[in-house]
Amino acid sequence: MLVNATAMLQAAVKGHYGIAAFNTNDLEWTRSILLAAEELQAPVIIQCTAGAASWQQGFKVVKDVVEDLVDYMNITVPVAMHLDHGSYEDCFKAIDAGFTSIMYDGSHEPTFEMNLERTAEIVKLCHGKGISVEAEVGGIGGVEDGVASSGELADPDECKAIADLGVDFLACGIGNIHGLYPDDWAGLSMDRLAEIKAKTGDLPLVLHGGTGIPTAMVQEAIDNGIAKINVNTDLQVAMAKATWDFVDSGEAKKGKNYDPRKLLKPGFDAIVARAKELIVDFGCDGKGWA
Repeated sequence: MLVNATAMLQAAVKGHYGIAAFNTNDLEWTRSILLAAEELQAPVIIQCTAGAASWQQGFKVVKDVVEDLVDYMNITVPVAMHLDHGSYEDCFKAIDAGFTSIMYDGSHEPTFEMNLERTAEIVKLCHGKGISVEAEVGGIGGVEDGVASSGELADPDECKAIADLGVDFLACGIGNIHGLYPDDWAGLSMDRLAEIKAKTGDLPLVLHGGTGIPTAMVQEAIDNGIAKINVNTDLQVAMAKATWDFVDSGEAKKGKNYDPRKLLKPGFDAIVARAKELIVDFGCDGKGWA
């Protein structure tokens, strides 16, 4: 059974650990994430952007695949099905598809007032259905599904205004970016994180762009209020490298390794291995029903 993300993230705040939120791209990707979470008895958020949902033939297909795998694999840890970086219109589609958690990303709206108004509307609708809600203040750098941002430091007062609407967790720009970090990246602003935390209290905060941030810096952010860490590119890179290595070694041309179950296995094994490393780094291993 899928759950919303509220309880696991509140427990993470109290326990000073982070919940891994892994983006999925297909059935095997989801299976790999679930294998890692179950083996380490870690609660997990599986999330999907509108672009990735389109690739998989729609939000309903994504939700059904995750839900059916949880059942078929006898997964015993909490699993939330989350919309990542949803537009206003995407939120309604994901809600109708049965997602248990929604991110409305209003940071790209023309005005902060529109972000406030639409976030309030989404919160009211979702809470009436038992669905958790993530909102965002301050654009996250890099590119996510074609939406680009230079990486802002969120305004703490704006964060409080959004938090006061009753959102369950909040993504806030603290210098983080999507994708791979450049060599001249300045790092996370722990000062701004502390200012936001002071305004929002015990509200779980979200770190987008978790790929490539030094582990010690992520752990410091967790100690200062981050409870959800988004990971997408990291698993993509791990999968691609393992697949390339298998092909470059010549093994792909031997026997029946053209069978996709064999050709792609090294890549998906790499997802499991990397997801397990990150779960341990974030400290959520063994926290299945904390």
